[in-house]
Amino acid sequence: MLRTKIEGMMGRAVARIGILAFFVMAFEIMIMISPFAFFFYSVFNPIFHWLDSFTATRWLTAFFLPHMVLPPTLFLKTVRVFGSVCFVVGSITFVVCALQIYLGKIFKWGVASHGLYRVIRHPQYTALGTWGIGMSILWPRFIVLASLSVMFILYYFLAKDEEKRMLDQYGRSYRDYMDRTGMFVPKGIERYVSFFPAGALRYSVMPLCIIVVVMGTGFLLRSITLNSLLFESKRNLTLLSILPEDRALSTAVLAGILKNGGVDADMSGDKDYIGYVMPVDYIMQGMIADTGTEFHLYKQHHTVAMINEWVLHPFQHLRASPSLHMAQMFHVDPAVARRHHCPVRKKTADGDCNTCTYRRVAVVEIGHGGGHLSGSALLSVNTTRTPVSFVDVDAKTGEIADVTRVKKATAWEDVPTPAI
Repeated sequence: MLRTKIEGMMGRAVARIGILAFFVMAFEIMIMISPFAFFFYSVFNPIFHWLDSFTATRWLTAFFLPHMVLPPTLFLKTVRVFGSVCFVVGSITFVVCALQIYLGKIFKWGVASHGLYRVIRHPQYTALGTWGIGMSILWPRFIVLASLSVMFILYYFLAKDEEKRMLDQYGRSYRDYMDRTGMFVPKGIERYVSFFPAGALRYSVMPLCIIVVVMGTGFLLRSITLNSLLFESKRNLTLLSILPEDRALSTAVLAGILKNGGVDADMSGDKDYIGYVMPVDYIMQGMIADTGTEFHLYKQHHTVAMINEWVLHPFQHLRASPSLHMAQMFHVDPAVARRHHCPVRKKTADGDCNTCTYRRVAVVEIGHGGGHLSGSALLSVNTTRTPVSFVDVDAKTGEIADVTRVKKATAWEDVPTPAI
């Protein structure tokens, strides 16, 4: 009896540690833009580098949905909005259910059977699962998706363990409650989705099915994403527009860069390059190349404001420059703040940022096994990415305003960052 109890406690502890691992991976994005970023990466970056060192695991650090690029299709925009909805709904539902449980313990209400507990036995796990789906979309790194599938499996076994203990404590009354309610979804829905075989076979088939469905969805979404992106290629340079409306400017930008000998003597020979076309004050350019301390987001001390925009304004946050965040914090005119922080050297005092023709192109060298790559092939998980320079160019005329070499790292140094 004692041995069984100890084994149960150890099993629950291991399961909770596994679930905690998902939370750590999922919260990477929030930590990444906080002043604690390098404390976090001092521990976890070696794990990312270890994964990157093997072909079989390198894909785990890659992204399966756009994170830096504004989703170019209605489908991808819908997926992104769905992520924010799941994040918010899951968070609120979890808090409500947690209050119901803990208040019930304080006031000795007995088995929780009101609210969502009237139709679902484990709404807290359902809420956390919903929140987890949202986080996986908001920070779509494959390792987050992999840990999410493990979390789903662990939730199932934790729920079964809790039900066993509740049956021991409440007996027939809890059995009747189980007969009336679904485990994670209402009973009426559960009977249509509960297709796993009964008995011991369920415990081996169910985890495998969860992993296949969750990870398969990730690979499908990555394929859809890569086929939806807007590329413009010529010779050994491919441009990818961060904002879909800039796709029309790519031809002039590409011609302007190549007219100047590729802007850099290294942009020749057998090497391939991808250039990210973006507004000159695009907030996440530091993830592509180290273009200046203004874009080291973990140094800007407006983490909460950026998280709020990232969740509640899923497309607007891609257009908001660091100066706009600072303007909100200090309650000054955003237009003035943005002009004051304009990174382009050629500018006018009364320039309108919304009609500015200048774009910044962050140029990244793509290393691969040989041959010539272009388009989505440059974003393969088996390629290496080395920042080279950034170019400020008039997207209407192709005139180069500035070319700046950068170090061979991003603003987060050697941390694997999104490519899409």
